[in-house]
Amino acid sequence: MEEISRRSFLKAGTAATAALAMTPGTVLGKSNKKKSNQKKVLKILGVGIGGRGHSDINGACMKDDGTLYDDVEFIGLADTDWKYAKGVLDEYKKLYPNIKLYHDYKTMYAELLDQADAVICATADHTHAIICAEALAAGKHVYCEKPLTRTVYESRLLTRLAAKAGVATQMGNQGASGEGVNLACEWIWNGEIGEVTRVDAFTDRPIWPQGLEHPVETPPIPDTLNWEGFIGPAPMRDYNPIYSPWNFRGWWDFGTGALGDMACHILHSVFKSLDLGYPSKIQGSSTPLMAESCPNAQTIKYTFPARPNRPKVAMPEVVVTWCDGGLLPFRPEELPAGKNLNISGGACIFYGTKDTMIIGCYGEKPYLLSGRVPNAPKVCRRVEACHQRDWVRACLEDPATRIKSASDFSEAGPFNEMIAMGVCAIRLQGLNQVLEWDGEKMQFTNIPEGAKVQSMIKDGFTIHDGHPTFNKTYTDPVDARKFAAELIKPVYQNGYVLPDLPQD
Repeated sequence: MEEISRRSFLKAGTAATAALAMTPGTVLGKSNKKKSNQKKVLKILGVGIGGRGHSDINGACMKDDGTLYDDVEFIGLADTDWKYAKGVLDEYKKLYPNIKLYHDYKTMYAELLDQADAVICATADHTHAIICAEALAAGKHVYCEKPLTRTVYESRLLTRLAAKAGVATQMGNQGASGEGVNLACEWIWNGEIGEVTRVDAFTDRPIWPQGLEHPVETPPIPDTLNWEGFIGPAPMRDYNPIYSPWNFRGWWDFGTGALGDMACHILHSVFKSLDLGYPSKIQGSSTPLMAESCPNAQTIKYTFPARPNRPKVAMPEVVVTWCDGGLLPFRPEELPAGKNLNISGGACIFYGTKDTMIIGCYGEKPYLLSGRVPNAPKVCRRVEACHQRDWVRACLEDPATRIKSASDFSEAGPFNEMIAMGVCAIRLQGLNQVLEWDGEKMQFTNIPEGAKVQSMIKDGFTIHDGHPTFNKTYTDPVDARKFAAELIKPVYQNGYVLPDLPQD
């Protein structure tokens, strides 16, 4: 791979800015013109291709035997960290000799977006919305890793942009394409466990550091890292390896903690099977709430109002409780002693009036505590290929007859709003109240005027002659209503701007 220096990164960034200033509106998504969806080869751009991004682009183009599908071509890949992504960049340069490699998605968009049909995004959480919004506005199909976005507004925006563009979309919660989620839905919809009024869920993550103070060290930026590109629309800060590539999930400005990482896998069966929409109430509690980093452990309680009944089962008010960081829900009385609730990283417990159902992370291995194995009608579509290939299928189909993918943004967007709200509940826990939510208006309705919130900067823990001492320091109190509004709709920085929210 070609060696590049930090100086060349900065030159590339300057050139990209100039290119964007002169780029026609069609490249920047200002035109609603769309190409025909009758394509034999789907030309794709990949943004963020280390880690999960590698799995996603492999899933879209590569067969189990390592050969390539003939209906996909990657024409460009971008990643801010060429050390982390080096193996993938080298691999795909061999697979697609004409592919172009970039340190900045903006440069790649300026040069290639008009030639592409689709985009796969697997960057840090805080850049999902801006990358996907630009692609959707340009009429491109989009696959985005979970969580779909970091905030409620961003999820609403991508949902509406996708609907307006009429393109194929998919969130990267791959369990949505699995058999377990289908069975859970069919069992509940057939009335096998009765009415569900309570669901408890958990994950065994985080597996990265959280509950951290602002790092003191400011080491030099590696030559292989485009730090400004990683920061994107977040507030600028000095480089430290604690932020990237993997640990971004534990920082409020870049990630959503264990909730955003795993709830998209664990709670999808809950959202889908129970026909959930907007919660009416939410509250959160955690280990010490730090100003910059997600807590080590947290629990969140959602209350969803009753929904329209299904033919064979009613959908009454339901309370969904989430735990992470080592916290576990209380065990069902019928669960045999010694049996581990954890299935592949977490589980959900559905308490019904007839039976109790447990389903694992990624929707795996659902079972009833009664031991029965229901034979419910198969009403859910089965995905024959992998999650990424199901999205490719949808991209290539005629939009007039397209069958949506298993986690199309029309479902993934509202679902991700639920998850992003959990972050709000944790960060507003200092209000010491249950928060009431107006989903249509995307706002909390009962935060008192003049209420203030703050969070911890340092715990100041020391031991002197065996005596522990805490000298805690906190942020200045801020207006809770204003803070909540910015948690729901972030204020982008460094020149990044989201498009306006399309109206229904």
